[in-house]
Amino acid sequence: MEGKFIGREIIQKPLCPFCGRLIEKPEEIITSLPNEMPLGACECGAVYSCDVTGHNLGTAMIEALVYACGGDYDLAWNLLPEDDYIESRLEHYDYETHFIVHAGAFRGRRIAGTLYFIRLYDHVRETARKSVSKHTRQPRTPVPESTARTTKRKKFSKRDVEKFVKSYDLGSILALAEQGTRIIPDLKRLLYSADDLLRYRAAEALGRVSALIAAKNPGAISRLLQGLFISITDTAASSWGALDAIGEIIGHCPEEFSLSEYIPQLYALTRDRTFLVNILRALGRISEKKPQLIRKETFQFFPLLYHSDPEVRAYTLILLANLEAREVREEVESLVKDHSAIVIYQNGQLENTSVSDLASYCLEKIQSRSAI
Repeated sequence: MEGKFIGREIIQKPLCPFCGRLIEKPEEIITSLPNEMPLGACECGAVYSCDVTGHNLGTAMIEALVYACGGDYDLAWNLLPEDDYIESRLEHYDYETHFIVHAGAFRGRRIAGTLYFIRLYDHVRETARKSVSKHTRQPRTPVPESTARTTKRKKFSKRDVEKFVKSYDLGSILALAEQGTRIIPDLKRLLYSADDLLRYRAAEALGRVSALIAAKNPGAISRLLQGLFISITDTAASSWGALDAIGEIIGHCPEEFSLSEYIPQLYALTRDRTFLVNILRALGRISEKKPQLIRKETFQFFPLLYHSDPEVRAYTLILLANLEAREVREEVESLVKDHSAIVIYQNGQLENTSVSDLASYCLEKIQSRSAI
């Protein structure tokens, strides 16, 4: 171990926590992944990402894991810690000097960076190795100053964004989104509102904004989705409007933006039954525009028509209507007599309806498909 003293500060070259080798400084590289963090690899097979601030460890874990899997999101999301891989972290990492600064400060600078390590077990590594060839390791090429956009940006505050969401002024929101990703955190903040209508409108606005931004910066929207999923699974985080936002983003984003990889993650969350209504609502929004992402799993939702919660029955009907599931016609007909009241979000408003009304709507959609 190589270390030295500078005054009272102890610094040390970073070593791989799994094999003890010195590691190289992580680099910003271009891969098939929409990564935002510097990445590196050790000779022992471990990979690592660098969270310069130490505040985005969830993203750091995802980027390291997906990088280890050669960019295969489906593989990465199906792996389990300890069963398929081991993980470790080196804290107090200084990206500028490529040293671990144990004191947490160096020459007047606070050092809070973290290196997040992932090492796949052998039974997974061979599968991942087949995907590694998809990576193209190149240094990032800065955009020449002459090609940078010179359009004057309109200044706005989070209060401006909240005002537009409250008034359902989607035009003004999309105009701000034309300037880049700056609006995303202001919309995300509103997902935690106790006001249901404001929260639903913020989720819809985030979906529409994401569609616009994804055409130019798909990586930003991939990271947004990853962060929303993390907020749901992290018990220390609030995830009030996260599922609604996920549904809106997937529903609105263009076809060329890879979306299918996120659907299994939604299905996996149904293991926690407290998420069921929210997941069905999200799937309903997705199925309005992209039913093909869900249709092959249609039969999985049939039993929910008999669920004790009227909200579950209601959102299942909306989903099956969008999927035009004629296989379940008789079951839907039995719900026409179910007058349980329900409130749904539609066209920027909260609307009072009933399971009966939604069953009738579902039958209309099913019958229209049968007539074709």
